[in-house]
Amino acid sequence: MSGNFDTNPQKPPNLDPDAIELVQISQQHASFAGHESDPETLRAAGGTPPPEGIDPATIALVEDVPPDGGYGWVIVAAVFLINVNTWGINSAWGIFMEQYIRENTFPEASHFEYALVGGLSVSLALILGPIISAIQRKLGTRYTMVLGSLMIFAGLFSASAASRVWHLFMSVGLCMGFGFGLLYIPAMGLLPPWFSRHRSLALGLATAGAGGGIAWNLITGKLLAVSGLKWTWRILALVSVAFNILCAFLCRERPISSSMGPSKRRSFNIRDFGRTQVLLILLWGFITEFGYVSLWYSLPSYATSIGLTPSQGSVVNAMLSLGVGVGRPLVGALSDRFGRINLALFCCSSCAILCLTLWILARSYAGLIIFALAAGAGGGCFWSTVNPILAETVSLAESSAIFGTICFALVIPTTFGEAIALQLVKGGDGINKFIPSQIFVGCTFLGGTALLMLLRSWQICEIERKSEGMGSGQHEQGHKRSGEENRTEEDLEEGVMASGRSAGVAVLGELRSSAAGMWSPRKLFVARRV
Repeated sequence: MSGNFDTNPQKPPNLDPDAIELVQISQQHASFAGHESDPETLRAAGGTPPPEGIDPATIALVEDVPPDGGYGWVIVAAVFLINVNTWGINSAWGIFMEQYIRENTFPEASHFEYALVGGLSVSLALILGPIISAIQRKLGTRYTMVLGSLMIFAGLFSASAASRVWHLFMSVGLCMGFGFGLLYIPAMGLLPPWFSRHRSLALGLATAGAGGGIAWNLITGKLLAVSGLKWTWRILALVSVAFNILCAFLCRERPISSSMGPSKRRSFNIRDFGRTQVLLILLWGFITEFGYVSLWYSLPSYATSIGLTPSQGSVVNAMLSLGVGVGRPLVGALSDRFGRINLALFCCSSCAILCLTLWILARSYAGLIIFALAAGAGGGCFWSTVNPILAETVSLAESSAIFGTICFALVIPTTFGEAIALQLVKGGDGINKFIPSQIFVGCTFLGGTALLMLLRSWQICEIERKSEGMGSGQHEQGHKRSGEENRTEEDLEEGVMASGRSAGVAVLGELRSSAAGMWSPRKLFVARRV
């Protein structure tokens, strides 16, 4: 294989096709190391370094090297503000819900229906992923986000005129939820191509905007007392549309290098569930989202149940948002240093312990604030780490599409998480009536911890397979072994059609072949940066 390069900057290097292919493989399988062109880092990560004799300066010509900053930091700031004015505002629904229940605004409405309104606004943003992807292809990312901003405005503003509970379903649930999806899903897909070494930090800073709920919870509580219910909705609508449209025009895409091959833009594909790492990540999000949604909407009600005032309940919810705002950038920075799966595992297990101990024992204002701060920092680790983890465990080009697939699957927990928690509370007596709900939330994070341990074991197993293949000099066989789960869609479809099996049977077959060796206790508990 030739390794001759012309280093004259006036003419492109004469790259051997085998060298190009080898560097592309290196980029695809070791991008999670954060140093795509560093041979030593690639070897330590189990990837394949470029052949000897290749000048590192020429690698950028054949692989996609993110700028790791630049205009990407502007996009981080814009996505941060989008999160403030979408999920931050959505977190204030707990304050509105408490107001509606306390004043019996809609006598015909049950607690379960109020909970479904908040859950619907989140789940609709996720279930419409395929439609949102089609709109994005038609209108482009920027104008899709502008359309989402206008729909959020319409939903919030029309909620001020609600005279029946079904009006809230239409405005807050359907209209605002659709707007969230049009704005949030395209925005989150913009960041990974701009960063490599600081990818987790960038995602952590951007998703910390969900902690903007600290401002919106405090503002909402104050506005309800001063301006009333109707004008509170209207003020939220006007402020959000101004910020969201500004941020939509600040955002822009960075195309992945054409040398890396075309990026697959698809919204949903059941064959993704046949990839062990994707299924483990999906189940981790599915289970923990039940607890995360319940936690957000339950704290204000729990605060009043232990004798605190509604104003103090809004402060407790604001402290939960503050924990999110402070914790997500910190988790991002630490995960770049200690490993993204490692930090997600630590946060998920810590939140389980907090819910099963501190939350159950919290009977005072100070104790509840401490719990809210700590739980906010670790409870939302899925949303702050899922994109960097996907970039590690699948190719960077595929991570955005698979993120959409995972979002589609999270519809059930985001819709029914709070409703289940409220049903567990219903019929209880006194302070202890929340204990079933608290145990439910804690157990969801325990389940997420177990799934992250398996994902960590899978990742270590894959790294060792690649290292063994490289050490034996049989790169192609090693790549074929480690890339079992990365077979093309056409290969998988051909196998399913030829055998006549259902897609579900094909998924089980993929899991059996790719998960071999991941159950070793040594891999589950070994100290390693992943």
